[in-house]
Amino acid sequence: MESVHVFAPATVANVVCGFDILGFAVEAPGDEVVMRVTSKPGIIISKITGDNGRLPLNPEKNTVSVSVRHYLQSVGRNDLGLDIELHKKMPIGSGLGSSSASTVAGLFAAKTLLGDTRDAAELLPFAIEGERMACGHGHADNVAPALMGGFVLVRSYEPLEVIRLPFPKDLYCAIIFPEVDVPTREARQIIRNKVALKDAVTQWGNIAGLMSGLYTNDIDLMGRSMQDVLIEPVRAMLIPDFYKMREIAMDNGAVSFGISGSGPSVFAFTKDANTAHKITQNIQQHLADIKIASQTYVSGINGVGPKILGQH
Repeated sequence: MESVHVFAPATVANVVCGFDILGFAVEAPGDEVVMRVTSKPGIIISKITGDNGRLPLNPEKNTVSVSVRHYLQSVGRNDLGLDIELHKKMPIGSGLGSSSASTVAGLFAAKTLLGDTRDAAELLPFAIEGERMACGHGHADNVAPALMGGFVLVRSYEPLEVIRLPFPKDLYCAIIFPEVDVPTREARQIIRNKVALKDAVTQWGNIAGLMSGLYTNDIDLMGRSMQDVLIEPVRAMLIPDFYKMREIAMDNGAVSFGISGSGPSVFAFTKDANTAHKITQNIQQHLADIKIASQTYVSGINGVGPKILGQH
């Protein structure tokens, strides 16, 4: 095999009440990487599309090439030459794991070219290094679901332990990306370092309820549990009309509503695709009324993670 074309999905991190420990993958949008073996050792990035010139072609500064380099070092293949094309099919800075999708697509492409049959989850440490470069914090709640598909729980970072979770097969996700700037680093800096015990107890109960809903296919229990008393009240201030968007979603049949990652994207869970479409349309219209452009997506849960689109 000399070349491979890989898709990796966008992800929703935190899932409202699970800050830095929960995430899930969606079927759309996502990013794509085309990777080719070359005769000269080393990694080059020959093309990036869809980024409006925002991402570096320098392989020392791009999350895809940096994570792939760590992977090649681990398997003793520094002699390999790779040409990378990155095709951004999702917005940067959206709160949908844009850097994670690119990184995972690159790692999965390299794994495929090498004929490496290990579980994709074993690529997680290398993907985390890409996240560290992208946002200054090596968290796994985006890269883990992008790699593993479905819902994941990051039980521990030291040592790293990530658990695949079941989920209702008829669960749909409505995603709205208001085109405003909420940088991840800044969104993390405004979070409180200390919380009241009463708030912590409330949060623990909600996380446990969400987990129970996932294991019992109880979407209504999931919805009741997806309340965040720690992070959302602070981050919501950075997202225009957040509470109005939540009101619209809930009035139109959503079972839950919250911020995707650090925002500005928001998402709602629904029990069917039609309800999800209605929610995205109504929120998009509201944003247009207040002069904010937006992009919307309706998706089921992606249970497989990255996939090969072509190979030669």
